[in-house]
Order: sequence, then C-alpha cells, then structure tokens
Amino acid sequence: MAEGLFVVRWFHVLFGVVWIGMLYYFNFVQMAYFAEAEPSAKADAVKKLAPRALWWFRWGAAFTFITGLALLHLLGYSFGEMAARPLIWLAVLMGTLMFLNVWLIIWPNQQIVIGLKEGDAAVAGAKATLASRTNTLFSGPMLFGMLAAAHYANPASQAAFYTCAAIILLLELNAIFGKLGPLKSVPGVVHSSLGLTLIIWAVTTYM
Repeated sequence: MAEGLFVVRWFHVLFGVVWIGMLYYFNFVQMAYFAEAEPSAKADAVKKLAPRALWWFRWGAAFTFITGLALLHLLGYSFGEMAARPLIWLAVLMGTLMFLNVWLIIWPNQQIVIGLKEGDAAVAGAKATLASRTNTLFSGPMLFGMLAAAHYANPASQAAFYTCAAIILLLELNAIFGKLGPLKSVPGVVHSSLGLTLIIWAVTTYM
C-alpha cells in the first residue's frame, strides 16, 4: 500500500512539473517572444514549436489530474472533511478548474490560433490567454494548498472554506467572461498569485 501510494504521488508530481513547467513557459517566455518576434519567425514557431509544446501541456495536465484523483482515493479524503482539510480541498478546486481551463478553453482556442481549426485567431488568442493567465494565478495558491496538507495543519471554519472557494470561483468566472486586468503583465500575474495565496492563508487561519 505504502509503495503504491508513493508511486502514484511520484507520478502526480512528475506530471505536475511537466504541466506547470509548460504553463510558465507559455506565460513567461513564449508570449513575450511572440510579441517581439519577426513575422516570419513567429509564423515558423506557431507552425512547428507551439503544437509540440501544447501537446506536452495538455497531456501533462490530464495525467496530473488523473493521478491527483487517484491520490485522493488512496489517501481516503472525502468531501465531508472539507472544513477539516480546507487547504487541500481548495487546492483540489483550483487544480480541477485549471485542468478544465486547459481542455475546454485553452486547447480549443489554441487550435484556432495555430491553424488546426477555423475561426477568429485574435478572439481565440485572447480567450486562451485569459484562461492561461488565470491558471498561472491559481498555480501559486494551489501549490501552497498541496504542501500545506502534509506540512501545515490548518483546520478552518466552514465559512472560511466557502469564502475562499467563492473567491476562486469568481476568478474562474472572470477567466471565462472577464478581462485580463492585472494579469496582463508577467509581474501582474506573479504578484496576483502571491496575493491570492496570502488571502487564502489569512482567511483559513483567522476567519
């Protein structure tokens, strides 16, 4: 049992490194490069580089999610203990939304951007960017919640849990229907991610 749990946890972290590593590459490296690249260089990267990167990105997300569900099952976590383990369940919520953003928003719209499907590339690119920036926003507090489950005992009230969950869901609604706002720049999304982590810690600790 212990060996199997370790193997699943190892794969979960490994796939997570692939997924979040590609997420940071897109947001911190590729977007900036595409904004400055010569048209011919950008066109070549969109045709040859982006599809390969997106393959690793979306399947890294899929297998991170699958192994995460397996971990929850093996560890015996249940929905009934959300208030007793608020940070891990808030991490689960953010990870699930991030996974759904990848497969339901980012990948479908990126297929238009890279020419695999017909559509307005500018509109599709904007939708994919907002969802990707939101995933970057969630990545910091999600990691905090995952690590806190094992290394930081923090029971909280149901009010605290649901307050944080509501904040997260409102941010997800913005990812679907809203605007970039402070997420437009790399410093903005990094600072927002750190700020959201601090808010979740403060609410679950003191509320």
